[in-house]
Amino acid sequence: MTNQHKVTEIEHNTRIDKLLSDLLPDTSRSQVQSWITDGHVLVGGKQVKSNYKCQAGDTIEWDEPSEEPLKIEPENIPLSIVYEDEDLLVVNKPKGMVVHPSAGHQDGTLVNALLYHCDSLSQLNGVERPGIVHRIDKDTSGLLVVAKTDEAHSSLSEQLSAKDMDRRYEAIVHGVIEHETGVIDAPIGRDPNDRKRMGVVDNGKDAVTHFRVLQRYTDFTHVVCQLETGRTHQIRVHMKYIGFPIVGDPKYGQRKTMAIGGQALHAKSLVLKHPKTEEHLQFEVDPPSYFQELLDQLGKRD
Repeated sequence: MTNQHKVTEIEHNTRIDKLLSDLLPDTSRSQVQSWITDGHVLVGGKQVKSNYKCQAGDTIEWDEPSEEPLKIEPENIPLSIVYEDEDLLVVNKPKGMVVHPSAGHQDGTLVNALLYHCDSLSQLNGVERPGIVHRIDKDTSGLLVVAKTDEAHSSLSEQLSAKDMDRRYEAIVHGVIEHETGVIDAPIGRDPNDRKRMGVVDNGKDAVTHFRVLQRYTDFTHVVCQLETGRTHQIRVHMKYIGFPIVGDPKYGQRKTMAIGGQALHAKSLVLKHPKTEEHLQFEVDPPSYFQELLDQLGKRD
């Protein structure tokens, strides 16, 4: 299907690759550039280059080429399984593992490992994200629930939507938080200046994070965060928004931070209702060794 957009006065003189990537928030600028190169984007019926400056009144036409489906193979990757039955399993995802395959990560993901381990996984999220009910970032460790059946997936998704699933994270942040507790209620959406980042924006989706101080150190604070909503990068964005970015965060953190290979963020506890028995299940796993070593290091400084 051909899509059209008429360039407005405000958009006048904007590069076509930037304009289209802004119009299509789920499409990267590099993807748009490849469409342009391959002739999928026309201006006034003619092919242009990625650096073409759009003129007010231009009619842009584009076709989104269908992507080749990813071929996802089962892989014998060790899993830290906290709980498992015929309906679901709860895993403790290690830091550095991507949850599901994408164009840049086709193997070595949690999904590759799940396909090897499980005889069946829910298909409600398609062939690229079987069983995946919710995600945590590559460099965030901790608890994740996986659905084996479509029925279990539907129930768990409803719990997330209704805010009935309790998810708590531990984090180490820059700065000393004076309040014992707090609530961050600020909408999150794509950063208009960088489409690869999220930010607090007026037209974003509702996002609420509760936090409580566990320990204060010189220039740092150890906190526990409770998610009321589950937006992309929510805790990372919210903690930066209030001036206390997470230690080691390469995307939202301070330039001068600790080199720990990613953010000091761990999904520590998870409480949910079993989709079949309706029993309340509670799980908790301690942060990985690097996290505790960092706390020990901060304690020795004081």
